[in-house]
Order: sequence, then C-alpha cells, then structure tokens
Amino acid sequence: MNSFVLTPKRWIETTNAIGIVSKSGRYGGTFAHKDIAFEFASWISIEFKLYIIKEFQRLKKSESDRLQLEWNFQRTLAKVNYHIHTDAIKENLVPEALNKNQILFIYANEADVLNMALFGKTAKQWRDENIETAGNIRDYATIEQLVVLSNMESTNALLIHQGIEQNERLLQLNQLAITQMKSLISQNQSIKKVKLKRNSLNN
Repeated sequence: MNSFVLTPKRWIETTNAIGIVSKSGRYGGTFAHKDIAFEFASWISIEFKLYIIKEFQRLKKSESDRLQLEWNFQRTLAKVNYHIHTDAIKENLVPEALNKNQILFIYANEADVLNMALFGKTAKQWRDENIETAGNIRDYATIEQLVVLSNMESTNALLIHQGIEQNERLLQLNQLAITQMKSLISQNQSIKKVKLKRNSLNN
C-alpha cells in the first residue's frame, strides 16, 4: 500500500538497489533513475500519475499530428506537380477539336500511366478492389510513395515534351519508381535503426 513508508536509505540497504542513491549532508538528497522516480511518484501521488498519462497521450498526439502534416505536405506537392503533368499533356497529347470527355480520357489515361508504374494497377482496378473505401488510390499512398509520385509527375512531363511514346515512358517511370522506392525505404530503415540505438543509449 502507498501508505507504507520506508526511508530511501533503508530501501537501498534492504533491496541492494543500484538505481537509487541517497546522500546526507548539506548537498545531499535522494537521486534515482528517471524510470524509478516516475514509478515512485506515481505510486505516491495519483495526481502525478494522471499527469504522466495525460502527457504521454499529448506527446503521442503531437507525434501523430506531425506525421499527418508531413503526409499532407507530400500529397499537396504531388497535386502541384500534377498540374505540371497535365499542362504537358495538354500541350503535347491533346489534339484539336476533341470534346470534353475525350480530353478527360487522355488525362485519366496518363494518370494511370503513373499509377501503373508506381502501384501496379489503374485507378479503376483499385476502386474495384476497394468498393467500400472512400477516396482514390493516391489518398492511401505512403509518404514514400507520394514523394516518388511527385518526382514521377515531373519526369513524365519532361518525357512527354520530348515526344517519347507512352509505352516507353511507362517502362522508364516504372524503373524510376523501383529505384527511388528502394532508396527511400532503405533510408527510412537506417533512420529508424539510428533512433532505436539512440533511445536505447538514452535509457
């Protein structure tokens, strides 16, 4: 029970504790590893325990918000680059005197070139596989995929301006997607290992 009292010095002597130190004198006091200090404080004070829980929840929410912000930034960047992509289509692939539906078909067809190169499926194929899911294939992309998609849109716009045929562009974009995804995933794994190592050293 937390009504039980045992002096820090007696505690150390009784349990042979190594994570807590008690010194007497003018500059003395009780010092403990932060995990032990938090546990003791939580045991003694329900208010402190509630504070720890609330602070943990706040930090996790903040972490989640930062990740969401990063995802939104990459999604916005991909949309901006998409305008560059559609401008290239309009200037080079859309013939004169087509009706609106025919023009939209060309845009959608070129968008699916990117989808096939990166996701391995068209927007329609994804929708058929995810009938009850709102949004489109790009709304469920990872941050890494959005980064690559943004690069692919710029690259495809350049290839269109160069007059390269669609099937050749698809092959080049697919190779670009494979290379960049491998690089980003490898880099993220390295960053995670560094963070884990740093956390273990701090603990």
